Amino acid sequence: MRILYADDEASLQELMRIELPRLGHEATVCPDGRTALAALDRTAFDCVIVDLDMPGVGGLDVIARVRETSPDTEAVIITGKSSLESAIAAVRRGVFDYLTKPCKLADIQAVLERVRKKRELTARLRALEGRVRRAEGATQLVGGSAGLDAVKRLVARVAASDATVLVRGETGTGKELVARAIHEGSPRAAGPLVAVNCGALPEQLVESELFGHRKGAFTGADEHRAGLFEVADGGTLFLDEIGELPKALQPRLLRVLESGEIRRVGDSHPITVDVRVVCATHRSLEEMVAAGAFREDLLFRINTFEVSIPPVRERLDDIPALVAHFVRQARPQTPPEAEVAEPAVLAALAAHRWPGNVRELANVVEHALVLCDGLPLMVDHLPARLGGARPRPVEPPGGPAPAPVHRPTKPASLRELEMQAILQGLERNQGNKARTAEELGISLKTLYNKLHQLQDAGGERSA
Repeated sequence: MRILYADDEASLQELMRIELPRLGHEATVCPDGRTALAALDRTAFDCVIVDLDMPGVGGLDVIARVRETSPDTEAVIITGKSSLESAIAAVRRGVFDYLTKPCKLADIQAVLERVRKKRELTARLRALEGRVRRAEGATQLVGGSAGLDAVKRLVARVAASDATVLVRGETGTGKELVARAIHEGSPRAAGPLVAVNCGALPEQLVESELFGHRKGAFTGADEHRAGLFEVADGGTLFLDEIGELPKALQPRLLRVLESGEIRRVGDSHPITVDVRVVCATHRSLEEMVAAGAFREDLLFRINTFEVSIPPVRERLDDIPALVAHFVRQARPQTPPEAEVAEPAVLAALAAHRWPGNVRELANVVEHALVLCDGLPLMVDHLPARLGGARPRPVEPPGGPAPAPVHRPTKPASLRELEMQAILQGLERNQGNKARTAEELGISLKTLYNKLHQLQDAGGERSA
C-alpha cells in the first residue's frame, strides 16, 4: 500500500523510511503536518499514519484534509500523550485505529494488515454491488398515469437534495421502490441503500439493530456490532413502517436526525454518521400523534418532504404497463412487440379493487404465468376471484375416493384457534401482514411475534 507517515521525531522518521518498504509498502515520510498536507495534495494514499501532537499543523488537521480530499483513505493516529479527549476527537474524525507511544513495529504492522484486508473487502463489495446493479437495472416506476407522473416528478426533485423524505401509501403500492429511486437519483447513489422494516424487528432488539452495541452491553452481546446507521454511512437508510418504531426509541431517532451522531448500546462515546433517512408508512401518523403513540416533533422532522403514492384503483391506466413489466421480468425472452394479455384479461384486472395494490397484481400475474404455456394470458389463467377457472380436484384411479368417516376429535386449543385465525387472515389478504393485523385487531408487531411462535412450534414438531 501507499503509506503517508508524519511525525516530528527524527528517529521515528528514519525507522519508518527503512521498515515500511521492508514490509512491502511504498512510504512517504514527513517531518511535520504542513509537509504532510502538501504530500496529500500531490498523491493519493491508502493509509495515513500521523502523530497527534505536531507543531503548527497537528494530526487531526491532517486527517480533516484526508476526509475532504480522499474519503477512502484510512487514517491512524499515533501519539505519546494519549487522553480520553484526544481519543474521542479521533473517533469523531473516523480514524481507523489509535496507537500510543512507545508502540512496537509489530503493532503498526498488524494495523496495516487490517487496513489492507478492509480495503480488499471494500473493493470486492463494490465490484459485487456493480454486478448487482447491472443485473437489476435502474429502478423503474412503471406507468404513465397522472398520479404516477406526479410521483416521478417529486422523486426527481427531492432526490437531488439531502432532505429527509416520508413516503406515504397503502401496503403494496411500492414505497420501497420509491425509496430506491430516490437513492439512485441522489449524489449518494454510489453508497449503500439499507432497508429495514421497523415492524419486523423484535422490540428488545430494535435499538441494537439500528445503533449497534458494544461487546458485553447485554446478555448475548459477545462482540462489537455496527448498527444499520453505521452500515448505511455515506448512503441512505430506508425505515419502512416507521409508525411501528417503539415510543421509547423515537427520541433517539430524533436526536440522530438532528445531530448526525449515534451511540452504540453500552457505549459512552458518540459516533458521527453521514446518512440520509427515507421513511415510509401506510398508517396515519397524525392520528398516532393524537393518540400519543408517535412523537409530534419526530413527525415534523421526518416529514421534511412528502411523497404520496396513489393506490392501483386510482391509477387503472397503469395496469397494462404493469402487467407487461411483470411478464417480461419473469420471461425476459418475450419479444417487445408480443401481446402479453388478452383484452378480456385487462378488463377483468381493471374491474378489481386491488386491496393489495401492485404487490397483489404481481402475484396475480405470477399465478397466470404458471398456468399458461404461451402468451397471451387468458381469463382462464387468472385466479378464481378475478373470473378465472376454478381448479378441479383430481380423482384417483378407480373412481372417487370413499367419503371420509368422521370421528369425534378433541376440541382445538385456544392457541390452535388463534393460529388458525391468523393463517386464514393471511390467506384472505394475499399475505398482507399489515392488513391482516388490522383485520384481527392486533398490532403488526404482535402478528410478527405470533408468526415467530408458529415457526418455532413447527420446528419443534419436525424435530
